[in-house]
Amino acid sequence: MSLIIFLRHAQAKNNVERVLAGRSDGIPLTDLGLQQAEKIANFLEPLKISAIYSSPIERALHTTKIVSNKLNLQYKIDHRLTEIEMGSFSGMLYEEMFAKHGNIFLKFYQDNPLIEKNGVETFSNVKKRVLDMVNYCSQKHDNENILLVTHMDPIKAMISTVLQLKPESLYELIIRNASLTIVKKEQSNFSMVAINSMSPDRYHHD
Repeated sequence: MSLIIFLRHAQAKNNVERVLAGRSDGIPLTDLGLQQAEKIANFLEPLKISAIYSSPIERALHTTKIVSNKLNLQYKIDHRLTEIEMGSFSGMLYEEMFAKHGNIFLKFYQDNPLIEKNGVETFSNVKKRVLDMVNYCSQKHDNENILLVTHMDPIKAMISTVLQLKPESLYELIIRNASLTIVKKEQSNFSMVAINSMSPDRYHHD
């Protein structure tokens, strides 16, 4: 069995404040986020992870350190897992963004020209770099389970690649903090194993 396991970072300050953080530094995990990271680390133990790769962004890296310590594994930083560049929208409140520019999230999944015009990384580019990372891992770690700690949109990028979802469906899909999205290598293709997998008690409280 060869599984590529995506882990969205645990809850961070920007998630609570509803701020478009992008690649900004200085955004730590919340107290709840620290608890979520510990829980998902325990949840991951039976999956026998062989290697961990992480986004360089603080909130992902902090999650990675908690998980890697629990699993007694080293981790490597890989920029293919980084958060999307939010350009001129970085630091903006969601409500402000919607009021000024409409539904930027949906436009992002549609590769609307407004996205690139404002210095935001295109969804097509995110899909390309994430798939490149997954292909790299599946070749380098054949028949091993690999953990990739990243952010919501890189995870949605892989889901989009596997399931060919429409932009509207991608927009409605929420990837929970500190949840697992799992794909399996099936000969030359990937299949979806799980989305938003986490310890059962969290389904009632998050």
